[in-house]
Amino acid sequence: MATPSRRFPSRTSGAFQRPGSRDQEKEEIWKPMLDNISSGKRLPEKSLLVLGGTPETQREFLESVSTESSSGRRPPDRGRKPPIANQFALGYTYQDVLDTDHEDTLARLSLYLLANPSPSFAPLIKPYLNPRTLPHMLVVILLDWNHPWLWVRQLRDWIRVLRSLILSLDDASKEVLEENISALQDKGRGGGGTETSSAAEAVKIPLGPGEWDEPLGIPLCVVCQNADKIEALEKERGWKEEEFDFILQYIRTILLKHGASLVYTMPSAPGSLQTLIHSHLGIKSLVKQKQLKANVIDRDRVLVPPNWDSWGKIRILREGFDVEGVSEKWSVDIDIPSQLRAVHNGDAPAEGETTANEEKPELESEGPSATSIYEETIRNPEQDFPLSALHTKQANGIEVTTKDAQAFLTEQLQTLEVLRREDENEQRIKAARKKEDPTYRTWADDVSGVVEEHIGPVQFNMGGIHVNADEMVKRLQDREANRAASPEEPTTPPSGQDTKMENDKLASFFAGLINKSSTLTSSPRGS
Repeated sequence: MATPSRRFPSRTSGAFQRPGSRDQEKEEIWKPMLDNISSGKRLPEKSLLVLGGTPETQREFLESVSTESSSGRRPPDRGRKPPIANQFALGYTYQDVLDTDHEDTLARLSLYLLANPSPSFAPLIKPYLNPRTLPHMLVVILLDWNHPWLWVRQLRDWIRVLRSLILSLDDASKEVLEENISALQDKGRGGGGTETSSAAEAVKIPLGPGEWDEPLGIPLCVVCQNADKIEALEKERGWKEEEFDFILQYIRTILLKHGASLVYTMPSAPGSLQTLIHSHLGIKSLVKQKQLKANVIDRDRVLVPPNWDSWGKIRILREGFDVEGVSEKWSVDIDIPSQLRAVHNGDAPAEGETTANEEKPELESEGPSATSIYEETIRNPEQDFPLSALHTKQANGIEVTTKDAQAFLTEQLQTLEVLRREDENEQRIKAARKKEDPTYRTWADDVSGVVEEHIGPVQFNMGGIHVNADEMVKRLQDREANRAASPEEPTTPPSGQDTKMENDKLASFFAGLINKSSTLTSSPRGS
């Protein structure tokens, strides 16, 4: 009985608990190490808010973003391709940003797609605007060269939606936006790239006129798709360089107020779109990244990086553009309507108020807006020359119905037969009347006689001799008629009297030639 009593206390002693404390220490050592490794392998998350366009143009944009600007090819798909859900309201998809060798994943790009700037859809974006995502977010507005006359109106609607969303955020998110604004204004303004000295980084270059007047707190990039349609506008619509320069100056002046960037793309050549997007989001590869070079000369490959443009550079493109007036009026255009404020505050629009997309009538005292000035210059050709007004669509949707080729040719053959019969009848009537009355003349004969009497006989100069063409033709016809009348008459030698008359004619002919030549020589014109 004593033995069990001795063993029981030994199991509950402090020496018995030491192995457990060692396990706890090992667990505390490995847990921070594993957490550090897992956090180091966690992919940086970036967000891309794509506004505007259609489901088709949004897919083209996604293809362009994933296409390398240097080689022009898409990276190989790893496993199953992520689906794109952008048919209804707010869409979503994601992309993995790979390095140059397509081996390591640099970041995970989440893309939120919204095509309609309706106040009903705008609150769907608000949950994704929070202090965690705002520092790593980029807003992209898609414009299309198929409808360049709608660009300023589309930009105005989307800027209003963004400003209303920003006003509805909480205080923590607004503080992050303020930090973003100060960081974005200084980004890339040193002029020395990423290898600037610490002294140069400490110096802040002051903002120029019109720069960052209306900051959003989120970097903004405007992508003008289908730039290959510029040539079609020039050939089919008759647009000139003045129109294209005006559009570029107008859009650059607007984007300068928000510190935004601008790029023209086309499906066959996305250009530097991928480099621009990665530069905005701070995605850097292990190798040296391609530098962004501004291009405002090539009209279908325009690239304006952020913090590069200025009023002076905009004026250089074409003289006579009112940069100050457009910049001032744009600040009035993007003022948030009261009904849009009510929607984001949770209230319903009051009765009689218009929606965000509806245009309010402008007051005469306020003058034309920036949107109306642009649309007055870059007019919609469908409104000026509507093709739909020339014909109406059928019930089956086909605008023009064509006849069968054989049926059309049969109708034309019948028409030609009718015309041929009319001509034959007219010829018979003329022949009958001339047979009855030899002096009968038709109206066409009278007209031809009047014309001949007015212009006179047709004459031309042949070796210094004026020849009457009508008389010559008549002589030839008489000669041919005489030959045809007596083809078998033997040719008799001319008599002496005829020979004498022929000699007299020849002598008078040559005498006339001599007189003619002397007259031409003595006249001033002949000399």
